[in-house]
Amino acid sequence: MMSDTVQPTGSKPAQPDGSPPVQEAAPAFSPLYRQIKQRLVRSLQAAEWQPGQAIPSEMELAARFQVSQGTVRKAIDELATDNLLVRRQGKGTFVASHAEQATQYRFLRLVADAAPHEGTDTRLQRQLLTCRRMRAPAEVVRQLALKPGDPAVQVQRLLLANRPEGPVPMVLEDLWLPGTTFKGLSAERLVAWRGPMYRLFEVEFGVHMVRAEEKLRAVAASAEDAALLAVPAGSPLLLVERLAYTYGDQPMELRRGLYHTEHHHYRNELS
Repeated sequence: MMSDTVQPTGSKPAQPDGSPPVQEAAPAFSPLYRQIKQRLVRSLQAAEWQPGQAIPSEMELAARFQVSQGTVRKAIDELATDNLLVRRQGKGTFVASHAEQATQYRFLRLVADAAPHEGTDTRLQRQLLTCRRMRAPAEVVRQLALKPGDPAVQVQRLLLANRPEGPVPMVLEDLWLPGTTFKGLSAERLVAWRGPMYRLFEVEFGVHMVRAEEKLRAVAASAEDAALLAVPAGSPLLLVERLAYTYGDQPMELRRGLYHTEHHHYRNELS
């Protein structure tokens, strides 16, 4: 016997138990410029253009993606806001690099309390304490999305400020990096490198850090940390824990920094 119930065109039949049909979620709409943005990010991730290299013009990209030049411009504007691309007036658009003066230290927020005198060297000196490969601890495995047993590289170093009485330890850093990606990273290469560490990652390992998440809290210096920072045990320190990502939101660095802020402060801008 046939039912006299008519299913509306395009509707789904009821489930076997008689409950209402399950409606599938409608696909999320993505504006065209966002689609172009994602395609450009995939090209960056695939190293089609290297950090510091110019990307094709808006006109060339519009022809490549078969969209309007305005759509490409809007996509590039967002990538520039995200610090993935850098516009240079009259020269074009370039892949952001940590070699850029404006961005090479954008993840380091330590600022001296007093304005430096003219000619004062405000750069922090680096003193490498250790660089070693080892099996990644459980917390590093979790935060860097590694597999249990994967290797990791641990780097420990001091950052020292130039003061009239001589270099003064300001930051004690403990870094963890995926061992497979950073195969070949050694103490010798770190000591020989003169630029920002993130620039080294770009040049030597093809890894570009594009964003970071940080957590800050106050802690008391342990006896071991106090000795390295040349402060009394129990001194107040600022603990900054950073997880840095490359393209595709892939975690690439876990960094723990202890900041001595007697003459410096941690500065951030919110908008």
